[in-house]
Amino acid sequence: MTLETDTDKHFMQVALELAQQAQASGEVPVGAVVVQNGIIVGRGHNRPITAADPTAHAEIMAMRDAGSNLVNYRLQDCTLYVTLEPCVMCIGAIFHARIQRLVYAATDPKTGACGSVIDLPAETRLNHHLQVEAGVLAPEASALLKQFFAQRRKTAGRSNHEN
Repeated sequence: MTLETDTDKHFMQVALELAQQAQASGEVPVGAVVVQNGIIVGRGHNRPITAADPTAHAEIMAMRDAGSNLVNYRLQDCTLYVTLEPCVMCIGAIFHARIQRLVYAATDPKTGACGSVIDLPAETRLNHHLQVEAGVLAPEASALLKQFFAQRRKTAGRSNHEN
């Protein structure tokens, strides 16, 4: 867990709003923002279904936006806020972008790569290291995910009974 600063809460709230946008379009509700010097330079939310792109996770979308806005693929001196613990693919991209700090809300016990399933940021043999903070607005992010999957199961159950 981390000490939730007002700044971290503010930027995580923006990420939660992006997660709600993902949910509104039928995507798993995950949102992310990239912040440099207190300014949001990249925003993204899950889009793998709507973009037909398996790499269109919230973190990737936010880093693509930040890279475009900063005209640089290196996002040094940036913090990435994301509502769900990143997966292996996203941690790899975070390393390549040279993100300085990662702040996430909810843990992901099935695919989390920051301690839940594997802890890649703690791997000393890798060439990039970053500060990781977990748990900022975790109850809000978890509730959003639980609501989404409960609704999805309910809808799937209804369609199974209709056949």
